Amino acid sequence: MFRGVNGYQGPAGGWGAVRAVTTSVFSQKAVARDIIAMFRMNQVKGFDCPGCAWPDPEHRSPMELCENGVKAVSWETTSKKASPAFFRQHSVAELWNYSDYELENIGRLTHPLKYDRATDRWQAVDWQVAFAEIGERLRSYDSPEQVEFYTSGRTSNEAAFLYQLFAREYGSSNFPDCSNMCHGPTSAGLTQSIGMGKGTVELEDFEHCDLVICIGHNPGTNHPRMLTTLREVAQRGARIISINPLAERGLERFSFPQSPTDMLKGQSTVLSNDYYQVKMGGDSSLLKGVMKALIEMDEARILLGQEPCLDRAFLAKHTQGYQALYDDLHQCRWADLEQDSGLTRSQMEDLAYRYDKSNATIICYGLGITQHKNGTENVQQLVNLLLLKGNMGKRGAGICPLRGHSNVQGDRSVGINEAASEAFLLRLEARFTIRVSRKHGRSSVESIRAIERGEAKALICMGGNLAVAMPQPQRTFEAMKKLDLQVHVATKLNRSHLLLAKHNYLLPALGRTERDVQVGGIQSVTVEDSMSMVHASCGTLKPASPWLKSEPAIVAAMARATLPNSPVNWEAMSGHYHLIREAIADVIPAFADYNARIEKPGGFRMDTPASRREWHTASGKANFVVSRQRAVERDKQPRRCIGAGYAAQPRSVQHHHLRDERSLSWDHRSPRRGVSQSGGNRCTRPG
Repeated sequence: MFRGVNGYQGPAGGWGAVRAVTTSVFSQKAVARDIIAMFRMNQVKGFDCPGCAWPDPEHRSPMELCENGVKAVSWETTSKKASPAFFRQHSVAELWNYSDYELENIGRLTHPLKYDRATDRWQAVDWQVAFAEIGERLRSYDSPEQVEFYTSGRTSNEAAFLYQLFAREYGSSNFPDCSNMCHGPTSAGLTQSIGMGKGTVELEDFEHCDLVICIGHNPGTNHPRMLTTLREVAQRGARIISINPLAERGLERFSFPQSPTDMLKGQSTVLSNDYYQVKMGGDSSLLKGVMKALIEMDEARILLGQEPCLDRAFLAKHTQGYQALYDDLHQCRWADLEQDSGLTRSQMEDLAYRYDKSNATIICYGLGITQHKNGTENVQQLVNLLLLKGNMGKRGAGICPLRGHSNVQGDRSVGINEAASEAFLLRLEARFTIRVSRKHGRSSVESIRAIERGEAKALICMGGNLAVAMPQPQRTFEAMKKLDLQVHVATKLNRSHLLLAKHNYLLPALGRTERDVQVGGIQSVTVEDSMSMVHASCGTLKPASPWLKSEPAIVAAMARATLPNSPVNWEAMSGHYHLIREAIADVIPAFADYNARIEKPGGFRMDTPASRREWHTASGKANFVVSRQRAVERDKQPRRCIGAGYAAQPRSVQHHHLRDERSLSWDHRSPRRGVSQSGGNRCTRPG
């Protein structure tokens, strides 16, 4: 056991979650604010929890929250302040020795700050002075392509749309984004396979599935409200199969903190019927083994005159490439699949048998699938498995990528894309009477490389902790010190803010929980969850400081200062967010009637053609994509791999293998292929 890590034998949730929540709330010394926030979190006319992107149910409980959601909210609603007085007492050199937790635990940023090199301290600066100086620096560069515009997944649709509009009018297409470091392979892989880069399931589908396969994610850590859904799946008798190198309690059993029976009687619900501990990086080989076993079972049944396993009518009408997949699987040797996956042939056959017994299967996956050099191929193998039995575009079935940040999917939907389509750019130009570059910009890894080479001079970060989130953080740390300008929009201090360029600004923003009052009154923003539902979020709490500004207001002010002759009415949009949504609807057809549709409780769902078996691919069908790459043998040590009737054994050492694996992603394929370019501080398998 590692230092600081203690054994835990209880279920996920339960009294352990209650104690953790209580400790978190009291530690931030804002109990009253937290209690108010809890009753508004994830409610209609309330605010969207910043903790994750799990969707809200149609019928909500009075407290639609989870342990991590409460922690995230209490972290934001804290009474602690990182005020100018604090920064006068502490130099950046001193702050560098703080842990990442200690930096954020200083509290909320209260004033705009500018770094003073003579004193090595952040100092308060007037908002207008900061904007004017930032605008002057941006206008001084030889080319707009020397500026990187980074976006965090917590940025609202409204702020993200204004942000990309500002960057494009300025002349830059460089949009490094946190999605590059998590579900980039999802966007690329699903688009090639089914014609869209998003999942196909709705929350309601979990009420009708026979089987849920959880692979490469840990709901107990990263999307705890999913535990409630999995509990309901298990309690109605559907099967749950988990595939993960580590034995995660959030995949094993769950005690629902809002259930009097669970809490008073100490009960819990067993979640996973079967748990397969696949070798790190062996997912593709495991999935190939399952598909190979399924096809062999199908052929045997046909010879016996029995009902086949595969949905041949679906395959004929809706798919392309089955024969290539068949040929590839036929050539795969079981010995290789066993070696690469860490599971036996009988285990893979057992998994195939259980999959075949289900008439409606959902596959849920997280960063344990995507954060590999072959992340795109991993995603496509999941789709291949679903397509074989027609588990796509029908009730209770489909693919369910589990996003992390609460609006990482929405940011991309409204234009945060370094390779935007020509149709999008044409509509943007027509709507705002501007000209924008057609040159493809840089994603996260490409941006850091450009900074290393001295090609990028400035970095603007809309939230996030980019330096820590990137692979090989020490390499990123050194690169960021070469910049001429850094601008960070943030709510709290973090490590990236201490990696100093020549000119540095730290601009404090409102949090998701706080009232956003502009000239047009109280404003709402919108977000998109993992299942493509777009809904409004309206903060209710008094801002932590009267000097805070909203993200849309900050973006608009930077744009006005940088582009004094812009035809865009930045001031109007930053004061009336419905005008931003009108512009989004004009530019992106999927957001038609945007303002009207978000008035509906729960919002609206973005169009997902594959959910109704419409395939927006070049072939007009869903594509089987063959991966002929064998998994890399990374771990020569024997391991116990288990299936039905398991007794799971944790292997914490795999976290260290994982860190090394992520660092290799700098030297391989471009992010445009969708291959994951980073891991950040998330754990691949648990996260």
